[in-house]
Amino acid sequence: MRRGAAMTMREPTRDGVLRAAVKIADLLPPTPLLPVTIGGTTAWAKAESLQPIGAFKIRGAWHRLTDLSTEERARGVVGVSSGNHAQGVAWAARRLGIAATIVMPSDAPAVKLERTRALGAEIVLYDRRTEDRDAIAQALVEARGATLVHAYADPWVIEGQGTAGIEITAQMARLGGPPTRIVAPCGGGGLTAGLALACPDAEIVPVEPEGWDDVCRSLEAGAIQGISADAPPTTCDALQTPATRPINFAVLKARCHAWVRVSEAEVATAQRFAFAHLRLVLEPGGAAALAAALAGKAPLDGRTAIMLSGGNVDAARFTEVVAAED
Repeated sequence: MRRGAAMTMREPTRDGVLRAAVKIADLLPPTPLLPVTIGGTTAWAKAESLQPIGAFKIRGAWHRLTDLSTEERARGVVGVSSGNHAQGVAWAARRLGIAATIVMPSDAPAVKLERTRALGAEIVLYDRRTEDRDAIAQALVEARGATLVHAYADPWVIEGQGTAGIEITAQMARLGGPPTRIVAPCGGGGLTAGLALACPDAEIVPVEPEGWDDVCRSLEAGAIQGISADAPPTTCDALQTPATRPINFAVLKARCHAWVRVSEAEVATAQRFAFAHLRLVLEPGGAAALAAALAGKAPLDGRTAIMLSGGNVDAARFTEVVAAED
């Protein structure tokens, strides 16, 4: 069996999410849940941009790597990421003394490349347009006997990301009741699938950038669909996935009955809104769910949570966005 194939041996479960939540609670304090008024209705923004690596990806990486055996840890791990999962894996690997190699696109934001290197990971660059990142990662796995830590199609990663939903439920329970809806940025579906497992009574609404809407298209078709060959450029690098995977889609198709696409302009508006009203720096992908709420594409009912999934954005680019006018 290939090292990377082990992840297909089991499905993610809510019990797995709860086990991961215990690990995360022992490691990190809950991220803030901030009230935000949109169109006269209060929503609750989960500030995952304030995690030590600036994104929720630390959750899945920690759950995955802490479940490796001694032998697996000695052989190291390989990940594929545009930057947030990369930092999550690198952060966890450094803390656990595990060698980490990350396959990253050459056009990833400089801040994400720099921070991943600073955490001690080896980076292997590839060209998004001409090279297959999964093939590169699998070759590294086979050559080194390493374990593949997939950014979204891994049961441990899915369970780990779902721990954000466990925190949201506990936080909102103290504010009058659990969430009825969670709106979340969506790339390959690791976060949304994890939230669906964590919060079975809440509606989960995935949000993708226009043109990079493989999950939306898959839910509409009832079968996995890839992005089109002429997908447009997007600033939401964290959400640029070519297609969801069966392990994610199996959860999403059963739980997601609404989904949203947002434009580049709507994402930029959300970044400015978060900076002005929540005093938060969000990367484009991390602002996608907020963009859907602000644009009126995701309904709010006073018990809606909005995932602010990441804040790793180049300073110069963020300055341009904030300075622009809607």
